Amino acid sequence: MLFTITGKHVDITEAIRKHAEQKSAKLPKYYNSINQVEVIIDGSKSGNVSVEIIARGEHSKVFIVTEIGEDAYRCIDLAVHKLERQLRRKKGKERDNKHTGGVEQNIRA
Repeated sequence: MLFTITGKHVDITEAIRKHAEQKSAKLPKYYNSINQVEVIIDGSKSGNVSVEIIARGEHSKVFIVTEIGEDAYRCIDLAVHKLERQLRRKKGKERDNKHTGGVEQNIRA
């Protein structure tokens, strides 16, 4: 899985990079076709931090999550949690979309 992290108006420390990489490494557990994760951390003058995570899967499936707060670590955790919910929901829909063929013949007269 390809992992990239980008910082806009904020320095990305090794600790933040490691935290984001560890949290996003478990995403393929929820949806196995994830092959690229991009984390964008945007800092502002007011002290708020915006974390956006873009997960790309096979067949042009893209999942995007944004979280805004004061602590970058907490925003990463919340954004990954939101993304896990999206991936579980998508995987559940794909599994439930299977139809049985034909009409059941177990009807008693």
